[in-house]
Amino acid sequence: MVEKQELTNGAELHELTAAEIFETDDSRVERVEVPEWGGYVFIRGLTGEERDAFENSIIEGRGRNREINLRNFRAKLVVAAAVNSKGQQLFSDSSHVMRLGKKSARALERLFEKAQELAGLREEDINEMTKELGKGQNGDSGSVSPLLSGSQ
Repeated sequence: MVEKQELTNGAELHELTAAEIFETDDSRVERVEVPEWGGYVFIRGLTGEERDAFENSIIEGRGRNREINLRNFRAKLVVAAAVNSKGQQLFSDSSHVMRLGKKSARALERLFEKAQELAGLREEDINEMTKELGKGQNGDSGSVSPLLSGSQ
């Protein structure tokens, strides 16, 4: 028998239908202030498909020669998650990853942390990908914990 749970407002949760799931707008967008750049940026959560594409973008090679490439890791996630006030991608050109990677690390980290939170991307997820490939970052052995050390 399945237990019923209550929402914080006292309403009961119910079993969802496929239609209810597909009709629900579960996207989240949050404004992140970036004083280093004199303004703010909207960051949105990724869809499952977008997160998979992001994760695939940091894997290089084929078969047993695959490895995690963390070069511009933060910039790649921010490029995927940054939108304008209308919800449209802020960065659309592949060169934007490289250009964003050359901006303030402090500002980029702030955006990265929000993108990571909204995408549900945890340090354990990156460590698991690394473990599955049998290698650490860029072919070195070990954990990628320093990658996300300031974000958890």
